[in-house]
Amino acid sequence: MAEVVIVGSPEDAGTLVAAEIVRLVGRDPQAVLGLATGSTPLPVYRALRKQAAGVDLSGVRGFALDEYVGIAPEHPESYASVIRREVVEPLGLDPELVHVPDGDPERIAVSGGEYERAIEAAGGVDLQILGIGTDGHLGFNEPGSSFASRTRVKTLTAQTRRDNARFFPSLDDVPRHCITQGLGTILRARHLVLLAFGAGKAAAVAGAVEGPLTASLPASAIQLHPHATVVVDEEAASQLRMAEYYRYAWENKPAGQGL
Repeated sequence: MAEVVIVGSPEDAGTLVAAEIVRLVGRDPQAVLGLATGSTPLPVYRALRKQAAGVDLSGVRGFALDEYVGIAPEHPESYASVIRREVVEPLGLDPELVHVPDGDPERIAVSGGEYERAIEAAGGVDLQILGIGTDGHLGFNEPGSSFASRTRVKTLTAQTRRDNARFFPSLDDVPRHCITQGLGTILRARHLVLLAFGAGKAAAVAGAVEGPLTASLPASAIQLHPHATVVVDEEAASQLRMAEYYRYAWENKPAGQGL
């Protein structure tokens, strides 16, 4: 079972996860982070800016979860741009050490395999930050994705495109395809940290944590991982049957274990 931590706000979640990242970098200045995009991880990145003040992050390596296919890396809503804007520049990371899947339509036949080999060459991801879609997608692994999948091209569902339309001038501007780390790729990370906020994510969170293991809800794959932490606010936790146990377990966790 994943460890579930219920917090008062997204800001509290950001503070908690940022502290874990600082501890990781303290142990290994060349730690490898798996970087999620979208609005969910922003509290983590904001908190990390404060907590990592005075900490040398120049050796930290990073791998983004996914990228749209068919928009240039310079496009403001490409994930290459988002990672650079929200993570690399504010934290002072070395841009040469932070990687994003190649969404060039001319290269997508080979870019998935190249990305897998780059992650392996880095020694694997130490801590993978994750969000969860309203339909339970993880990364851009839409419902039906294989738990053994590797980095590859996927077709975005209509719901995902509607959810992401807020970042684009119109729904028609949202790409229909992406290149994403597979569920099998994500499960190879040593620590998974899944974040979710708001009532709109409650059903997906409950399904991922307490529901059956099913490709119909890709985030349920976290149940297969030996070190998965789910950090949610009260609204996102509202459909968890075992919420009181999760609170009790967190309040009585042995000191010094971290997340």
